[in-house]
Amino acid sequence: MKGLAAPVTAFRVLRESGIGSRFEALRTGETPLIGRDDELELLHRRWAQAKARRGQVVLISAEPGIGKSRLAEAFRLSLEGEPHTRLRYFCSPHHQDSALFPFIGQLERAARFEREDTPEARLEKLQALVAANSPAEGDLQLFVEMLSVPLGDRYPPLNLTPQRKKEKTFEALLRQLAGLTRRQPILMIFEDLHWADPSSRELLDIAVEEIARLPVLLVATFRPEFQPPWIGQSHVTALSLRRLARDESEELVSGLVGYSAALPSELLDEIIERTDGVPLFLEELTKAVLEAKGSGVNIAASVPAAALAVPATLHASLMARLDRLGPTAKEIAQVGAAIGREFSYELLAVIARRTEAVLRGAMGRLVDAGLVSQRGVPPQATFLFKHALVQDAAHSTLLRGPRRELHKQIAEALEAHFPELMDTQPEVFAQHYAEAGLVEKSVSYWGKAGHRSAARSAMAEATAQFRKGLDHLALLSDTPERQRRELELHSALGAVLMPVKGQRSGNGPSLCPRI
Repeated sequence: MKGLAAPVTAFRVLRESGIGSRFEALRTGETPLIGRDDELELLHRRWAQAKARRGQVVLISAEPGIGKSRLAEAFRLSLEGEPHTRLRYFCSPHHQDSALFPFIGQLERAARFEREDTPEARLEKLQALVAANSPAEGDLQLFVEMLSVPLGDRYPPLNLTPQRKKEKTFEALLRQLAGLTRRQPILMIFEDLHWADPSSRELLDIAVEEIARLPVLLVATFRPEFQPPWIGQSHVTALSLRRLARDESEELVSGLVGYSAALPSELLDEIIERTDGVPLFLEELTKAVLEAKGSGVNIAASVPAAALAVPATLHASLMARLDRLGPTAKEIAQVGAAIGREFSYELLAVIARRTEAVLRGAMGRLVDAGLVSQRGVPPQATFLFKHALVQDAAHSTLLRGPRRELHKQIAEALEAHFPELMDTQPEVFAQHYAEAGLVEKSVSYWGKAGHRSAARSAMAEATAQFRKGLDHLALLSDTPERQRRELELHSALGAVLMPVKGQRSGNGPSLCPRI
């Protein structure tokens, strides 16, 4: 380039990055990581052991909002300067009965699937991914079925029982992991393990043992109610995050406000007292106060009594922030919350029924406020609530009638615009129809989900889905049609329980339908 003696590397923008992590998408660097130096040091020690082919597992446990994912993300960023492969897995509260949901998501991201891909394009992408990592015969067919990609005539289907197919799928996934380690060490981050489906937990039981012999560091985050079975193994470290101390809370608030705009001491005291050392609560309450009082440059002169300036709870602060964005933005946030933690602009536009200008303006306000993150540009954009608690706060404000109607519209829009999901994720339709109070449709989809899980030998997931179908069926009037469907679901439930608990589980009195 003119004026520069040395060559300059040029880059061309090809596409959006396809960021998989909600933290990569959400974090802008504005919130400092406070009080986690010891935990970061421990993670670096375990990483050094993993690189020496003594694989390690670090289990990070904490209440919601304490900073589990924030710590994992800070550690990931600290490794950007050294060669390694990063694998991310995300569990979801809406997919706890979807077999291998986090592993399917990771494979789809690794293969760079796009919504507009044809089945042939997806098959070629998956074939390239599998071929690069020491495949064995049949691996591609297993992954194709796992990801619900049509095989066409190019490959014959595998003639295996559901149980044997499940076992070989596990073997193929572990083979892919081992193949990746031949290139460079691997950092695996598994988020929200408390929401993992039974099949994923079963696979992790095997993976944790295998990791001990591989250059892999697995970092898993979860809430305290989940009790991982691997604690006590020599290569597994349990890490429980504490709440922030008073001085650390003050430092976090100061970093958010800006050191040149100090808060009045009584206002700072009240924020710290109410947040009780929970970083998410500290961040949200501080932002709620700043948004209520303008930019924050002259906070000390404009803030009234502290009791009037600080919302009493995290839920109240989130609702206050939504209210200040205006009724349209709040309504759009409610629609997004009903769809799920992550939602597409395409589906949002169908449900919200607003003009493009109004919808983009509302989403812009939510994104600018930091309550929602955006990936891509409308109409291909997807949005993600900053935290599950933010989604819960928005969804909780819906009254029963409007909420039911909204979930009905979502289920019908999914059927009309995303029909492929009826076969690949029937449990999503079951949940929305259940929320809508449309019992017959929810029962139908729970039954479909149960049969799909049973065909994959995901018996724990199938059991949960058939039981949810029976629970909803009990809400209907006692008619011959209901009795017939009840018998069908009980029979299906017995069939999936017998391999798990033995013949007596299939014939016990709890399985006998009332006829």
